Amino acid sequence: MYKILPDINGDIAKWVCKGLGESLNSINSPLTFGFSFRNRMVGGLIFHNIRPHRDVWWTIYSTDKTWCNKSTLTQMFTLAFKDLDCQRISILVSKSNRHCLRFVRRLGFHVEGLLRSFRDNGEDCFILGMLKEECPWIKKD
Repeated sequence: MYKILPDINGDIAKWVCKGLGESLNSINSPLTFGFSFRNRMVGGLIFHNIRPHRDVWWTIYSTDKTWCNKSTLTQMFTLAFKDLDCQRISILVSKSNRHCLRFVRRLGFHVEGLLRSFRDNGEDCFILGMLKEECPWIKKD
């Protein structure tokens, strides 16, 4: 059974950032959820740089893709697009991370641009976005 866990003390956000090799300091005002299976953390989603009624950035990390099921996705997209009333969600994906790029594109995100030499190691990153009206995971009003 999968459980969605709110990040009360910041441990899930730290786990996500550590897994991605990113600094938690680069994430502004996070709202984080963890996904556990059999009491083992298998995924995390950080909502950050939240501008209610406008947009939100997501940072995703997982060790097991099975957390990403219809129920979980519906809840996370509903939080962003309905509860926070955001009009768009944005994600950065390192150019070399083809698996993640393929994953977020299957979720419905579109490549919007490329940040050249963006990472500390000089790697390029794709910017991907999804508009509220494009989201296949929530019921349309």
